[in-house]
Amino acid sequence: MKVLVMHGPNLNLLGKREPDIYGRETLDDINLKIKDLAGELGIEVNFMQSNSEAEMIDRLQADDYDLLIINPAAFTHTSVALRDAISAVGKPSIEVHLSNIHGREEFRRKSITAEVCVGQVSGFGPESYLLALRAAKKLLS
Repeated sequence: MKVLVMHGPNLNLLGKREPDIYGRETLDDINLKIKDLAGELGIEVNFMQSNSEAEMIDRLQADDYDLLIINPAAFTHTSVALRDAISAVGKPSIEVHLSNIHGREEFRRKSITAEVCVGQVSGFGPESYLLALRAAKKLLS
């Protein structure tokens, strides 16, 4: 069982960027929690963070994972190319957000990437990733 965890633009700034919305944990802190839980669940996990839409699409097209957990960040609302790449690879995908995008600004409430994912977890801070990983285990079992 191989899961790719992909973090989108500006998530490299977690812990510094708007901590009242995104919390004080860094991306490294979150990845460590994911790695620890993945070990308990018997899942091999790989991480990728990029501020580049093209890099994210190129990584999605690599055929070295069974399921994708993705926080597309701002690309959630704008990237038809990322949506098409998620759809094209044909892997089950789970969209994750730290904040509740449905309770934020109007432009953040619509996810074009969620339409091609099996589910979405949002609003639980770093726990959103862990909930998605538990769902991934069930989907892949």
